Parts: sequence; structure tokens; C-alpha cells
Amino acid sequence: MAGNKTQPTKASVTEFLNSVEDRQQRADARKVGAMMRKATGKRPKMWGPSIVGYGSYHYKYDSGREGDFILTGYSPRKTALTVYIMPGFERFDALMKKLGKYKTGKSCLYIKRLSDVDENVLERLIDESVKHMRRKYGSG
Repeated sequence: MAGNKTQPTKASVTEFLNSVEDRQQRADARKVGAMMRKATGKRPKMWGPSIVGYGSYHYKYDSGREGDFILTGYSPRKTALTVYIMPGFERFDALMKKLGKYKTGKSCLYIKRLSDVDENVLERLIDESVKHMRRKYGSG
């Protein structure tokens, strides 16, 4: 059974972040990274060519598919800073109402600029997400 295509690499997180062209987006990414390091206690690793991940968890589906993925992470994309909230957003309704301006996918929080959201709420969202994932999957 195939695992996750996105795997940790030995690429440099610092070099990746230094390659982000937009100065504000680079600063925003570093700030979010500090929140994630605080929440996980883990150093960042590159996952694939563009995801900065903190910690990991092992999943196994009923289908037999299994693999490892980031506990939390982010990717500074051209259109938005993508923040990975792995359990999704349903359990975090109260925080989402206070967050500010954003869009979401299944587990992706898209933020144009960090100044568009309440940083304290974002930090709490990341922290609560990590706690949930650790309860569900182990220490990570």
C-alpha cells in the first residue's frame, strides 16, 4: 500500500525561507514557525520541496494505507501563507470566529498576511491542534 508522497527531506529550512521573495511573507512565515516550535517543542524539517513541518504522526486508515505526516506546519505560497491544522477546523469554531480574515480547505488555513488575523488566536489554534493530534496519535 502506498504511503504519503510528501516525505521529510534533508533540505535546509533556513535556505528555503531565505528564498521566499516577499519580505513580509518571509517574516510572517518565521513568526508562524516560532508559534509551531513553541507548540510542538520540535525543530522544523522540510517536507517535500515547500512544507516546513514540526513533529510528525503516524496514521493508518481502515483501507490499510498508512504513513507519516506533519503534526503541524506551514508553506509560504505566492497567494497565501498556508498553515496546516491537521485535525481540520470543526472542533475549533470558537477560535475561528475570533481569528480574522482567512480562508480554509480541509486542513489548510490560508492567510494572505499575518496582520489579517489575531496572532494570539492563531497561536492558540496551533497549540490546540497539536494537543488534539498528540492525544489521538501519540507524542509526535
